[in-house]
Amino acid sequence: MNVVTQTEEKRMQDIIEKVRGGQRLTLEDGVYLYESDDLLTIGQLANEVALKKNGKKVYFIENMSLYFTNVCEAHCAFCNFRRDEGQEGAYTLSGDEMVAYVKEHIRPEVREFHIVGGHNPHVPFQYYVDSLQTLKTNFPEVTLKAYTAAEIDFFARISGLSYKEVLQELMKAGLESLTGGGAEILSDHYRKKMRVDKADVSQYLDVHRTAHNLGLRTHTTMLYGSIESKEDRIRHMMQIRDLQDETGGFQVFIPLSMQPINPNAGIRRRNSAFEDLKTIAISRLMLDNFQHIKAYFINIGVQLTQVALTMGADDAHGTIVKERISHAAGALTPAGITREDLIWLIKGAGRIPVERDTFYNEIKVYE
Repeated sequence: MNVVTQTEEKRMQDIIEKVRGGQRLTLEDGVYLYESDDLLTIGQLANEVALKKNGKKVYFIENMSLYFTNVCEAHCAFCNFRRDEGQEGAYTLSGDEMVAYVKEHIRPEVREFHIVGGHNPHVPFQYYVDSLQTLKTNFPEVTLKAYTAAEIDFFARISGLSYKEVLQELMKAGLESLTGGGAEILSDHYRKKMRVDKADVSQYLDVHRTAHNLGLRTHTTMLYGSIESKEDRIRHMMQIRDLQDETGGFQVFIPLSMQPINPNAGIRRRNSAFEDLKTIAISRLMLDNFQHIKAYFINIGVQLTQVALTMGADDAHGTIVKERISHAAGALTPAGITREDLIWLIKGAGRIPVERDTFYNEIKVYE
């Protein structure tokens, strides 16, 4: 009697057929892909999915990162951006100070402010509302994509308001979208081990659920490359996939490659290029209900971002202008990039650059 065993090739073929047949991948499928060393097959399959969803278009935005305060009550193990009140380097800017900073650095084409910062308990919730209001008053044409789900949870705690009430107050002040940060890895075990003493898994998801129900379109992330298991990563993707099934409110998934605290850390303290590309490709395959997957050049570098555009990513992020959080944690990449370089980068991957707004409306196609 012949006993036929399922070979590695057969397992990969089964996954390929599931993807091409429109079947959803399981936890076991995702873990298998992470354990496989066949990056080319995984990347090629992810590329197929990306082309089916968006054609050869790769999106970018003229945006600017702003940080009102780095004072934070949380002590997450991976963060080198935060400071205590009074500590050297700690700051909390007024709305007018931020306006002065923006006027000094902004380019005429900037369409979005990406606003995140510390959970500063020394200022009231109204400070965070007024910060947005001041920006919107001075730059009415620029979209405010502001605050993480963890920040919204923090605002609810210091104000006594519900998530819905917090979001409604911020929306009145000009909030138009939430950033994706604060997700880290959606695992209670991970969050305890990494001292993520801010919004827990259910709170992170509930903030986004509430935002979606109020009509906000939001972003979501996954910070990978520390103590989490491959299964943790796939479970993370599955939880946001489930919420997307429920609300349809996520615009893009952004895998964030963990940066070492020390900028002089060697390559063994960083994620490998192999791991970064695999994570982007697997994200594209697992998140069948997401339109966009972003390659974040701040964390993986511009050249690897270019390669990622052929392995499932269809968004090259934006011009940014002075990113600080990943660079505080040891990122070695540029803190920003020009529109011309982004266009060159995308065209070099055989793709069509498309300048977009925050909501993926096309501004200009660079054929």
